[in-house]
Amino acid sequence: MKIISFSPFGYEGALVHVEVDLRRGIPAVDMVGLADGAVKESRERMRSAIRNSGFDFPPERVLISLSPADLKKEGAGFDLAIALAVLAASQETYSEENAPKGKSFSQESILVMGELELNGNVRPVRGIHAAVSTAKSYGINKCIVPSANLGEALEVKGIKAFGASTLTEAFSALSDVSLFAEKKSTQENSSLSLPKGAVCIEGIYFPAFDEENDFSHIKNQARLVRALQIAASGRHNLLAFGPPGCGKTLALQRYHTLLPLLTDDESHSVTRIHSLAGLLPAGKAVIRTPPFRQPHQTASVEGMCGGGIHCMPGEVSLSHNGTLFLDEAAEFRSSVLQMLRVPLETGNITLSRAGRSTTYPARFQLLMATNPCPCGFYGSRDRLCLCSAKSVELYWKKFSGPLLDRMDIRIAVDNGSKEKESSVSTEQLRVAVAKAVRVQRERQGKPNSYLNASEIKEHCINYAGDEAKKFLERTCEKNDFSQRARASCLKLARTIADMRESSIIELADMEEAVSFRREIAAMEIAAIEMLV
Repeated sequence: MKIISFSPFGYEGALVHVEVDLRRGIPAVDMVGLADGAVKESRERMRSAIRNSGFDFPPERVLISLSPADLKKEGAGFDLAIALAVLAASQETYSEENAPKGKSFSQESILVMGELELNGNVRPVRGIHAAVSTAKSYGINKCIVPSANLGEALEVKGIKAFGASTLTEAFSALSDVSLFAEKKSTQENSSLSLPKGAVCIEGIYFPAFDEENDFSHIKNQARLVRALQIAASGRHNLLAFGPPGCGKTLALQRYHTLLPLLTDDESHSVTRIHSLAGLLPAGKAVIRTPPFRQPHQTASVEGMCGGGIHCMPGEVSLSHNGTLFLDEAAEFRSSVLQMLRVPLETGNITLSRAGRSTTYPARFQLLMATNPCPCGFYGSRDRLCLCSAKSVELYWKKFSGPLLDRMDIRIAVDNGSKEKESSVSTEQLRVAVAKAVRVQRERQGKPNSYLNASEIKEHCINYAGDEAKKFLERTCEKNDFSQRARASCLKLARTIADMRESSIIELADMEEAVSFRREIAAMEIAAIEMLV
């Protein structure tokens, strides 16, 4: 039996072969293979755990090899693998003919991860989902993991796993295949279980939500709610700006209730990232709800993009397949705002640390809320703005043109209509969102905001009515829209048409899409007039 473990680094990580050789000499434990401090300390934890579990520790000199030798081994997840390798070697169950050969592993290989306590109990570790997924890609379909991480391991399709609470149980599983379990799919169209309270609308599943987060509590902001509904339907980036207390933050914090559950592929990548970061919610083996991250304004570049010694994921990766919400966006550092441009464009982010690099997926939806000026009352009908023209100009320069150009929806929010408007509930808003999501998954398999140039031509331009095309061309010429702005209007119009399940983009769809794109332009005109 070949024992394999996993060294987490970045998004990929690496499998590690654990080999043990018992030889003559003064009794001692030697370890080779570029192990860090936490791995070296496993020698003492492993020795005590073996003895306290009722086993005899080998009286020979023990050599432990972790290969590949040039890969730095980090973390406490090697304890259980090393202990089992020592026990197997001492009982002559580990043979030379099964020694690892390159990348391809035999069916007798088994992945083992877990941290040992001195009494032999097994503690949970981070990165189990990533380790099991990597092992499965190499043809390893059996694993022994801490019992607390068993559900996480079983979510990888085709894996047989055993959850060990103690070293004794783990050693018993090495020779008893019947102890391993495999999750059976109970749903016709999904291998992952639905979270409790999930509801199906138009064939699309949505998570349950608290009554406190219902959009029915948002009063007199029908246009903002409509913008959020469109953003959720096509995963479009959105910028909302308005005076303090107008309700923009309140509405955007409820945005996650409009998003459907993740698909199987989306869920696995999100779960892998959160598993590597040690952020899987307690009692959850897989993440089905789209992440909604709201970092503080003091967040650093490293906190947003990721990094550190182990290249841990940052907020942009933790928001993968979900939403990154920047409240009071103008208060973030300019460097933080500008670093968002690359992952917004490419959908991933590459980190390089100490001669090693890793690439995290970072396909997130960006929501930003900000005031129109430093004091917050520029353009307000009820309050006087005390900011100078120069301070307003410097305030908006923090965003930069390229970043604003990537915001498909820009909406100015005021203190609400003087006339009483009827509010719309989250359940009502979800109906149109579900229709659009279903249409997009069937048509191109991804949201409209992710369409590339050729897909825009195929799904948007070729299906736009003549009046809609002419209106867009006139608008682009009149407002000097960039090519990205033109593509943004087409994708927005496509989403609006999808919400009513129409294959043709009508004039009304294009007019609404362009109106959301021009809101910031009106703000710029007002600022120029103020400067004059």
